[in-house]
Amino acid sequence: MSAALAPSAARLEAMTVAHLNAVVALEESAYPFPWSRGNFIDSLAAGYLAEVLLDPLRQLVGYYVAMHGVEETHLLNITVAPGLWGHGHGRRLLDRVVARAQAMRSRALWLEVRQSNGRARQVYERYGFVQVGLRRGYYPAAQGQREDAIVMSLRLAPVVGEGHGLD
Repeated sequence: MSAALAPSAARLEAMTVAHLNAVVALEESAYPFPWSRGNFIDSLAAGYLAEVLLDPLRQLVGYYVAMHGVEETHLLNITVAPGLWGHGHGRRLLDRVVARAQAMRSRALWLEVRQSNGRARQVYERYGFVQVGLRRGYYPAAQGQREDAIVMSLRLAPVVGEGHGLD
């Protein structure tokens, strides 16, 4: 993978079981407490929104998994390959999640982020997310400890034509 890969050169496609070896490898390289292969399989089986971002050589750049609910979408996992941070790929993935959520008439996008993950929190804040809560002991941490999660939300604009009594 080239660190200079422009986000526009990468292609989004639906995550499938065929992608999972690469997805799990990336997940394990990015997090000290990664999702398991089973977490991804369960998400796909449940029909969650899940896409991969691939470079022109079909190497994995990143992915996301989100769950749609009634008028809201919950971003469960979003990951960019550590060597490709800072090049706009996270923004491209977030843009895609927002577009998919709006298409399903979600009014808000929710996520949790580790309290210690200042880099991710800054990315989300720059995108427009605001802190709306705290989940105590949400994430596993070193030596059997637990870490709090910051709950963040992004208010989504209605899709064109919505809210005019024409539904």
